[in-house]
Amino acid sequence: MTEDGEVPAVEEPVIVDFDYMQQFMKDVFLSYGCTEDQADISSEVLIEADKRGIDSHGLGRLKPIYCDRIDKGILWTNKPIDIIKETETTALVDGNLGLGLSIGPHCMKLAIEKAKKYGVGFVCVQNSTHYGIAGFYASMAADAGCVGLTGTNARPSIAPTFGVEPMLGTNPLCFGIPSDDDFPFVIDCATSVNQRGKIEKYARDGVDTPRGAVIDNEGIERTDTEGILRDMILGKCALTPVGGAGDTMGGYKGYGWATVVELLSTAFQSGPFGEAVCGVDRETGKPMPMPLGHFFLAINIESLCSLETFKKNTGNLLRALRASKKSLKGPGRIWTAGELENDARVARTGQGGMNVPKVLQQNMLDLRDKRPGMKKKYPKLPFE
Repeated sequence: MTEDGEVPAVEEPVIVDFDYMQQFMKDVFLSYGCTEDQADISSEVLIEADKRGIDSHGLGRLKPIYCDRIDKGILWTNKPIDIIKETETTALVDGNLGLGLSIGPHCMKLAIEKAKKYGVGFVCVQNSTHYGIAGFYASMAADAGCVGLTGTNARPSIAPTFGVEPMLGTNPLCFGIPSDDDFPFVIDCATSVNQRGKIEKYARDGVDTPRGAVIDNEGIERTDTEGILRDMILGKCALTPVGGAGDTMGGYKGYGWATVVELLSTAFQSGPFGEAVCGVDRETGKPMPMPLGHFFLAINIESLCSLETFKKNTGNLLRALRASKKSLKGPGRIWTAGELENDARVARTGQGGMNVPKVLQQNMLDLRDKRPGMKKKYPKLPFE
């Protein structure tokens, strides 16, 4: 209630069709000089996040993570993807600091092609950039009849167990496994309690960060979302690994898994880590490139057993988990990985698309008004 006793108006949700939103994002990428193929796949990776209900990695990342970094000269479009070294089952690729959203699909496709021919394909990438949701790539493998695994490092955010300095990225470790369910088993999550994108979403929603997700240089658990985002840029606070700070709830496990991803993203590639990928000169505040590493593994199921048998076996186990005894204090349902995202896809498709909050509406307006050719193509956006 306001000071004069009036109840503030509740923001009406604005639903935008997925196809419209994907085309808008594609046109933004084209305006930055991406090729048709690069713009097409990059917009597909982003819209897939929104379809799955992963709002921290879809439209919400278009401007601040991709467009703004291109504007700052720390990310480039239309860069070549070079193969540095290759065997029948492996490849080392250089992304030349191009758009990770197009580098990632290229490399998982290569891993799948190798797996289909030789049983296994493993591709490592150097000099890439933020590649969106890891689950997109694991799903590519699962849809192709493979078990998929991918991971990436990121700017330093996680403090080691018993430490306070951000040293490791949020470093997702993601698996995709085909099933005879309507959706594959896809576990896509950061190795931190919360990732930076989720905290950015808390900021957009105007809510506090849950206690236990962030620790500052004094060892204090922080909840002030805006202050956290500012101090993370300055290196004054860090995310905690899965399990939280210390070892009481097994924080060393998340710390260990985050380290595994960092190693697989840098050791093969001789890639930078820590401060070298923080994205900013701590002395001057000047933006700097973030040369990230990724890895992609595909295992062809038909090399070991029939795909139909594998899917049935996977589905039987997952259905048994979902049918197991529920807690009386819970929601009355058990989910398996990938199911919530499938539920979100069904619900959002049913409502006609995705909800676009005010902050993201403004991002779209800014891009429409500033990028060449966008104003002519989009004289009026759906929420205007």
